[in-house]
Amino acid sequence: MAIVLTGSVAFDYLMTFPGHFHEQIIPEKLNTISLSFLVDSLTRQRGGIAPNIAYTLALLGEKPKVMATAGQDFEEYRCWLESKGVDTAYIKVIAEKFTASFFENTDMDNNQIASFYTGAMADAGKVSIKEMQQGEVDYVVISPNDPAAMDQYVRECTELGIPYLYDPSQQIARNDHSELRRGVENAHAVFCNDYEYELLQKHTGLDAATIEKTVKLLVVTLGEKGAVIKSGGKTYQIPVVPPIKIVDPTGVGDAFRGGFLRGYRLGLDLQTCGQMGSLAATYVLEQKGTQNHHYSIVEFIKRYREHFDDHGVLDILSK
Repeated sequence: MAIVLTGSVAFDYLMTFPGHFHEQIIPEKLNTISLSFLVDSLTRQRGGIAPNIAYTLALLGEKPKVMATAGQDFEEYRCWLESKGVDTAYIKVIAEKFTASFFENTDMDNNQIASFYTGAMADAGKVSIKEMQQGEVDYVVISPNDPAAMDQYVRECTELGIPYLYDPSQQIARNDHSELRRGVENAHAVFCNDYEYELLQKHTGLDAATIEKTVKLLVVTLGEKGAVIKSGGKTYQIPVVPPIKIVDPTGVGDAFRGGFLRGYRLGLDLQTCGQMGSLAATYVLEQKGTQNHHYSIVEFIKRYREHFDDHGVLDILSK
């Protein structure tokens, strides 16, 4: 039995411009804007929400499966994920397209201009949870993806009786309101940040009290204020783990989900699960890119115990 992660698979192309965007803009010519920036650095990072979460799960000893679509340029990425313990058997390659790609240019003031190429992600509906063998999956994460595919997975999980974590985050603004509501109403768990949670309530027509009663588990991340977990009428406050340095916040939320889910899969209490998520998130914050951090389970446990008392329960990670 395994956890299956659905969502985007992407490459992040990150560039830096050694100047200021505003100096290149002529206000009275905005209707005919034509700009080109000579950048002085370019890095390509492995990304996408599903493999980001899977990577942290694998670091902590889980054997996650990713179900998604990628493009003709995916093979090297596939080999890398497999080497880290992520099962990619259900990632379908769309031969005539490239993997979804995010292009971001940052200037000296940290202003950013970005573009996102959907690519093979638009074909996410071509893979189905129903293709999996009976008993092969016992939990599904539905994270940002092609909107139609997200609703498809909600319907499939509901039909098959498979509990799922609903994490619409960036797609809340894009997804059909009735589909968002269906996703929440049938979910076992809902994850989002505080802004997204307000937007989710607005678009679904479900207030906070109703959502908390509908799902068994609600997790709302609060940035530098940590996170709050609500379940069974109880509330758990999760603090942040102070970073040694802050390099790049991209992917922090994905790592939080991975750390939390590993603890949750092991049956640990929700406070510990949240604190595992908090530590996993900090590791990402200290590196550039979403999958460039690394730690052994022994190192993870040691750092966790520098901030929290787990009463020895994290020893289960080493077994």
